[in-house]
Amino acid sequence: MQHATETYDERLTAPRSWWVIAVAVGISCALMLLPLGTLPMLGGLIGGAALASVLVSSYGSARVRVVAGSLVAGDARIPLTALGTPEILDPEEARAWRTHKSDPRAFMLLRSYVPRAVRIPITDPSDPTPYVYVSTRSPERLVSALER
Repeated sequence: MQHATETYDERLTAPRSWWVIAVAVGISCALMLLPLGTLPMLGGLIGGAALASVLVSSYGSARVRVVAGSLVAGDARIPLTALGTPEILDPEEARAWRTHKSDPRAFMLLRSYVPRAVRIPITDPSDPTPYVYVSTRSPERLVSALER
């Protein structure tokens, strides 16, 4: 549910295939403990799958929001007044900005499994961060919320 001042909210969840891998990790742990008996095998299955699921869930829980005059991307909260004109990146351009075009000083909330992104210059002269790179499944909506 969105708050009254919230204009955009997206959670960058991990793809379904990663959950299949988490289950496979649990099965692998179970098979490693199979020689020790049924109970250790079940413990390996549950423990391995649970640990892998926690890792997948925590990595896939990044949120991108535009709320109360700020862009909130992961742990960063950036006032909209410090942002320039956003640029929508298609998959090829997004890949370039994740790799050879990237600046190590930039703030990047990237998820490689999300093919599109938005790049927003930082206009605050006291901030050494040149731009913000945000992976998003709906860049048009994000840019629209930033420009409102």
